[in-house]
Amino acid sequence: MIPLSYAQRRLWFLDRFEGASATYNVPLALHLSGDLDVPALTAALGDVVDRHEVLRTVLSERDGVPFQRVLPAGRTGGAGAVRTVPDLPVVPVEPDEVDDTVQELISYAFDLYAEIPVRAHLLRSAPREHVLVLLFHHIAADGESAVPLLKDLSEAYAARLAGRAPDWEELPVQYSDYTLWQREMLGDETDPDSELNSQLAYWQEQLADLRQPLNLPLDRVRPPVAGHAGDHVEFRIEPELRAAVERMAQERGMTVSMVLQSVLAVLLHHLGGDEDIPIGSPIAGRVDEDLAGLIGFFVNTWVLRVRLAGDPTFDGLLEQVKDRALQAYENQDAPFDMLVDRLSPERSTAYNPLFQVFFAWQNISTPEIDLPGLEARLDFEQLGNDTAKFDLEFNIAPDGSGGARGTIEYATDLFDRTTVQSIGERYVTVLRKLVADPSVPVGRVEVLEPAERALLLEEYNATA
Repeated sequence: MIPLSYAQRRLWFLDRFEGASATYNVPLALHLSGDLDVPALTAALGDVVDRHEVLRTVLSERDGVPFQRVLPAGRTGGAGAVRTVPDLPVVPVEPDEVDDTVQELISYAFDLYAEIPVRAHLLRSAPREHVLVLLFHHIAADGESAVPLLKDLSEAYAARLAGRAPDWEELPVQYSDYTLWQREMLGDETDPDSELNSQLAYWQEQLADLRQPLNLPLDRVRPPVAGHAGDHVEFRIEPELRAAVERMAQERGMTVSMVLQSVLAVLLHHLGGDEDIPIGSPIAGRVDEDLAGLIGFFVNTWVLRVRLAGDPTFDGLLEQVKDRALQAYENQDAPFDMLVDRLSPERSTAYNPLFQVFFAWQNISTPEIDLPGLEARLDFEQLGNDTAKFDLEFNIAPDGSGGARGTIEYATDLFDRTTVQSIGERYVTVLRKLVADPSVPVGRVEVLEPAERALLLEEYNATA
């Protein structure tokens, strides 16, 4: 039996505990203009699924223990067999129906035991205008997977147009090899000398006595069981401000992500009053160059714990975050679910363990798309399916103009849209002020814009 990777095991548990849902879908929409050869594209998709075993893998269990079952390539279904040749139905739509149709398609809930974790549809809004909608379950693909996916799809499409199969070199490893290597490398958590035990011990010390949940400006009382209904709002970081953030990071030997995480910690401190701020973040997990060309789920989750007692300056806070982040990178392999079990925090169905706010700087390599005869535009980070994994999830990604686009996914059980819009606006306000003067104590940062403060003073004086 091939075990699940530790990251996959976490999603298996959630699937078993909560049931199938769209919460952990990874959608991708490729807008195509030009003369599209649909049979060639269909064959190319099949080539990609054949190449990457993880895309034709289903889950099985034995005595309650999950494992991977890699299916043969080229199966067309029948007699109870799971189909491994992907369908590509062509769906005619009006141009103004494209967005709604995409949202409907990416809200699909996979059955991880009975179907491969990838689906495809081709929307046709005009004879030369199409949208290829690809949907993956996160158990089989992460954000970084878009790079090898679109590279392989481009090469396969060009080959199929020429009437041949793609002439690829064999992949050095498959995802199943990674899962076995991961367990061999980390060892057994019960072995005091194992790498896994060492990393878990580090996190146990770092996150001890963490109070839960984080205070946030909720619009409603937190329900006893967290739902996953969600929505999202957007905000923008102007090019000048992004450039200032990059200069600040470079001058201090930090990453842009560290600076942006630090600003979020300051904002959360002002919004809820807590001085001990945990923020969840992804870490890529592709620790070997052989994994760079592989589709799969390698991402792990780590927790940045920011301490704001004593009202440090932002400069001081940056040093704290830099130190903790660098240590986290050295201990990045400890599986998050094992960490939760080791720490045994007060478990609740009402909120995510250890952190309720998630942050990601989506500085993913730009996928190369070269489909002969077609102009292609990729929608990736922009897509959402009205679900929320956490109370608040901040995703910030570079845009094409030199600035950055921010998205906040939020739980609609807890927040009104206007509240989260205000949080996004305040994040940019705090970012601007801290980058302009990092010597300021974080407690003195003015979170309100002058117009907001004037309005509050006016309302206060009217009722005084």
